[in-house]
Amino acid sequence: MPRRGLPLQGRVRWLFLGLFLLLVLLLFAYLLECTPPADVSLILPGPVGETYGKEYYQALLQEQEERHSNRATSLKRQIAQLKQELQEMSEKLKLLQEKKELPGVQGLADKDQEPGDLLEYLHSQIDKAEVNTGARLPSEYALVPFESFTSSKVYQLEMGLTRHPEEKPVRKDRRDELVEVIEAALDIINNPDEEDGVEDDVPMQRQTYTDGHFTEGLYRTERDKGTLYELFFAKEDSSSFRHVTLFRPFGPLMKVRSTSVETSGMIINIIVPLAGRVETFSQFLQNFREVCIQHDRRVHLSVVYFGQEGLQEVKSSLEKMSSFSNYTLIPVDEEFSRGRGLDIGAHAWKKGDVLMFFCDVDIHFTLEFLNTCRLHTAPNKKVFYPVVFSLYNPAIVYGNLELAPPIELQLIHKKDAGFWRDFGFGMTCQYRSDFLNIGGFDLEVKGWGVEDVHLYRKYLRSDIIVIRTPVSGLFHLWHEKQCADELTPEQYRMCIQSKAMNEASHSHLGMLVFREEIEAHLRKQAFKTQSKTED
Repeated sequence: MPRRGLPLQGRVRWLFLGLFLLLVLLLFAYLLECTPPADVSLILPGPVGETYGKEYYQALLQEQEERHSNRATSLKRQIAQLKQELQEMSEKLKLLQEKKELPGVQGLADKDQEPGDLLEYLHSQIDKAEVNTGARLPSEYALVPFESFTSSKVYQLEMGLTRHPEEKPVRKDRRDELVEVIEAALDIINNPDEEDGVEDDVPMQRQTYTDGHFTEGLYRTERDKGTLYELFFAKEDSSSFRHVTLFRPFGPLMKVRSTSVETSGMIINIIVPLAGRVETFSQFLQNFREVCIQHDRRVHLSVVYFGQEGLQEVKSSLEKMSSFSNYTLIPVDEEFSRGRGLDIGAHAWKKGDVLMFFCDVDIHFTLEFLNTCRLHTAPNKKVFYPVVFSLYNPAIVYGNLELAPPIELQLIHKKDAGFWRDFGFGMTCQYRSDFLNIGGFDLEVKGWGVEDVHLYRKYLRSDIIVIRTPVSGLFHLWHEKQCADELTPEQYRMCIQSKAMNEASHSHLGMLVFREEIEAHLRKQAFKTQSKTED
């Protein structure tokens, strides 16, 4: 048996060796079959009838390398951003841990700490929202303007082609939001806390306010902070207002403050720089009499007149206001400069600090605007830059009428009647002390426009809060503009831009552009109608 087993084992070994050699041979044949010829440029696969050289595939390889390089750069950038965010989160976590380790805090339970952290976060949002102090901004485009509202209407800047400058809050969520805010403010006023400071104000303490006493409000929403509301209430024929500030930091509504604002002693010095335009000044004085003399009487008018031509007419018009003596006429024998005129008017006041309204002769304002001017300014704290509603050319707006209606009937907030002049910063209410402290106008700038923007930017870069919102009681009356050749290129561009936007609405300008086409269509329609009648 052992002798017969040895030959069997030898045959098995030779059989395995043969199978192994056969596999090696098959693998070698497979490699030969799959290996391309030496001249790959002639037989590499491609579209039928086409051959590609080495340059083509080198270009493909280079394209792939560039794609991978761009992808790697993008990933490196994302990794850097994530590292930065991780570092910031680590620092915040470290700060929170340090606060928890302070004496007197270590023994608190987690659920007792969470409300405190939440409250601290909400108050930090209030600080960011320019409630107590202004934020320094790089330019006039960085400011988020307010939108103003009454109990029935909202005055909005962002219109597009479908929304209107004056609009009722037709959306239910908008209506519910404003109603909730007004009701919350009324609850705060009628149920004051000790911190509201009404105990010392006895006449205001026992009065009950309703939604009928709501006069005006402002609100704005900033995406990373929340919504800030400023609301004002007053009794009929009263100069005392209740001012409530509310803030919704993307969460529950929070009370910020509730204060009393007494406006009876707030004199407004209306400063008007002027050169010529005597007829327009007479129209301005008519509006001034009706609003300031007959009703408000807490104003002073300062007219800074440049040149001699028309000076006597202006002086005579002022003297005709026999029952009103709170005006000052300041003649200046210089070339007209709006900034220079306003600066002279501000420095001419010698009775301490005063609220100033920088105004132009073609501005029409209402009694309500004067109170709005008083309510949204505070020395060393707030300045007010209202957005004026600029009226279009009445010859175009009312071109289908024989005569344009009187000025009083043109004062409407309609899309075809005018627009919110959100690129203009000339009309402003601010205290004299703030104007002087900020450095006033750049008196090197002469002519049209730029000095207003420079002053506005100074406030944006300071700690003073800038209130920017459309107001219903301030209108810029249309007048033909002349852009002088002496203006700098920047001033001339701004003047032409203002002139173009001042003429008519988008739809009215379109009607003027396509007038011939419209008239041709009407003639065709009239001819078709006549032909049918004859048949």
